[in-house]
Amino acid sequence: MPSDRFVFAHLADAHVGAWSRDPAVRAALRESVLRALRVVSERDAEFLLISGDLFHTPVPDPSEVAPVAAALKQLVDEGRRVYAIYGSHDYVAHRTSWLDVLAETGVFVKVAPEAVRAEGTRWTLPFLVDEPTGARIAGISGRSHGLDREYFRAVDAEAFRAAPGFKIFQFHAAVEEYLPPNLREHVRGIRRDDLPAGCDYYAGGHIHQSYEGEGPDGGLLVNPGAVFGTSRPDLEKGEARATHQGIVVVTVEGGRPTVEYVETAPRGAVRLVDIDVSGESAEEAHRRVATAVRAASDRPGVLVFPKVKGLLADGSVAALALTEVARSEGHDAGTVHWDVTELEAPDAPGAASATEAEIEAATTRELLTEEDGTPPGFPPADAERLVHELVRELGTPKADGESRQDYASARVEGGRRLLRVRSGGPP
Repeated sequence: MPSDRFVFAHLADAHVGAWSRDPAVRAALRESVLRALRVVSERDAEFLLISGDLFHTPVPDPSEVAPVAAALKQLVDEGRRVYAIYGSHDYVAHRTSWLDVLAETGVFVKVAPEAVRAEGTRWTLPFLVDEPTGARIAGISGRSHGLDREYFRAVDAEAFRAAPGFKIFQFHAAVEEYLPPNLREHVRGIRRDDLPAGCDYYAGGHIHQSYEGEGPDGGLLVNPGAVFGTSRPDLEKGEARATHQGIVVVTVEGGRPTVEYVETAPRGAVRLVDIDVSGESAEEAHRRVATAVRAASDRPGVLVFPKVKGLLADGSVAALALTEVARSEGHDAGTVHWDVTELEAPDAPGAASATEAEIEAATTRELLTEEDGTPPGFPPADAERLVHELVRELGTPKADGESRQDYASARVEGGRRLLRVRSGGPP
């Protein structure tokens, strides 16, 4: 008989195996995820929802998978259920991923086993029933580059909507109405109305930013945020308390859900250091960077993330000897993870004249002013934006564990989307 009161947990964007070149940060992420899984037992949750990107790649290192699989198996052995969908990182077309392997062993149930479908094909949304609670659960897995959007628009969810009981819909996609301002120009999302109507809880993921909202005609829509994060901006938002880092515990009473965010990232173990060396000589910058790293490495095992930025007055970036600084001043730290993406030196090619972005923009405008330079079917005002987007799309690096075929298919599909060309047909 359906339960009038029950508890479940919801996490997304664990990204186990991320930070592949930094073992200390990778270990901190993994421990954050394991701590989140322990919360499921501690709060006596009936079941756990994983809304995509449990792993950072479809085929992560087995040493990363093993402790997570063991923790999930323990939940199952305790009588708890685990329901998962693919995310844009752990999804892989026409190939077996670790999610498939774990599902076959009974560690969790795949909620969205739908096959890849041709664009525009109408399909019926399957759902399952969590028998002890009576909750109905459905979902749509995430795909890279927003290619899951057509799945939402082509789904027939009437049977799911008409089913009795508490209804949950899992998804791994950005919802445009709830995108933070800084992501609106960079992330392709779905509209809130693309979600199936009539659900009580929408279990989201994907954008690494926690938020609460409302579904198409009511129902609580929640993104728990990344469990730890996969980039310095993720860590910055977490340290600033601009997002939660952990797992959501949901209590349902009388059909109404309320949420509690449980933080599982290692607060206080991360040191974010910003060092602006504009106008300084390489020697001066070296001394200041060394002092900052020494001060941040104030206890054993701390994770230090120095960001060095600005235009040096003389010398080269190499003259800062950052590797030696990490070795001599950060030897007690768990890691010193450098970010020098905004650091320039006067002897670097193009540094004194124009930035890479300025050179790219000028070259694009020059090409577009040539005869027949504007892509057909696009207004001239949109042409430069389109070229920049195509360059970014086609320049996306191949992910760890991604096959050449999957990588090539993703680039082709991304190009078709930007050019508004349907697969196998004209625009």
